[in-house]
Amino acid sequence: MSDEQLLRIEEQAAAFVARMDAEEWSQADETEFQQWLQLDVRHRGIFLQTHAAWIALDSRDEMMPMSPESDVEPEAEEIGRTPFGRRAVLLGGGGALAAAAAGVFLLGRGTSYSTELGEIRRVPLADGSSAAINSASQLTVVLSEKRRDVRLVKGEAWFRVAKDASRPFVVEAGSVLVRAVGTAFSVRRRADGAEVIVSEGVVEGWAAGADGHRVRLEAGQRAFIGNNSAISVKEDTVAGADRALAWREGFIDLAGVSVQNAIEDFNRYNGRKLVLDDPALGGEQVDGIFRTDDPLGFARAVGRIFDASVIDTDPATIRIGPKEK
Repeated sequence: MSDEQLLRIEEQAAAFVARMDAEEWSQADETEFQQWLQLDVRHRGIFLQTHAAWIALDSRDEMMPMSPESDVEPEAEEIGRTPFGRRAVLLGGGGALAAAAAGVFLLGRGTSYSTELGEIRRVPLADGSSAAINSASQLTVVLSEKRRDVRLVKGEAWFRVAKDASRPFVVEAGSVLVRAVGTAFSVRRRADGAEVIVSEGVVEGWAAGADGHRVRLEAGQRAFIGNNSAISVKEDTVAGADRALAWREGFIDLAGVSVQNAIEDFNRYNGRKLVLDDPALGGEQVDGIFRTDDPLGFARAVGRIFDASVIDTDPATIRIGPKEK
């Protein structure tokens, strides 16, 4: 597809979205829209992207925390319906839906998504795949006829990949590359590499420049792939992988995690930071399920378990320890 053709389809999709928002949608409009969807298989995917960005304008404040029922993408369900009463803003010249305020940017050859601190977003991709994007993350998706490329600029995302053997799905996180065809996995970018967790299927991971040194990961496995091509694999179960990915539903599932690591996890989601005043407490193991937006509940649980003090008088911090005597 040429750039001109792609731009034209994006303009048509944005025009339909704007007309739906005008609250004057008629049966003739519906017929025209359904005929347009059937003209080209690409129309549905591009409309889905545009519609998702439009929905995000009004739903941003409702996206966090996500409920367990949010596994179904509402944008996908609403294709072909007539949702009214939401804002639609068109970019002059580009024809794409303006969704910068919601962290969604439609580009000429791809789409970029971003989340704020504490925000978790689930978005459909035009190829039928979907992504759950963790707190304070940013990624760009570029779909072509031969490849599906995702660049994880920062943070973490989980992908459920639609099967398409002719177009591999590749996530780039700094120097780390992860390749899949039809599977489900997460990638978390870190300063020195990336952590990969596989919840379904099989993926391959490697560092750029070290193509011959790859790791093959199956469901339940996770690995840290360093920018220096070092690979460390951890065997787990599918249930264990799902616990590590509980953030998709707005939870932190701790199972034998150190207090220090748990604090780091909570601080990924909250402006009010947990501070550990007793270094000796950092190595203690904790278990439990907490909401990502409930650092105080976690701190109080640690205080009860380890007889530690919890000071929450400062609106910017919650301090834990030292242990009470």
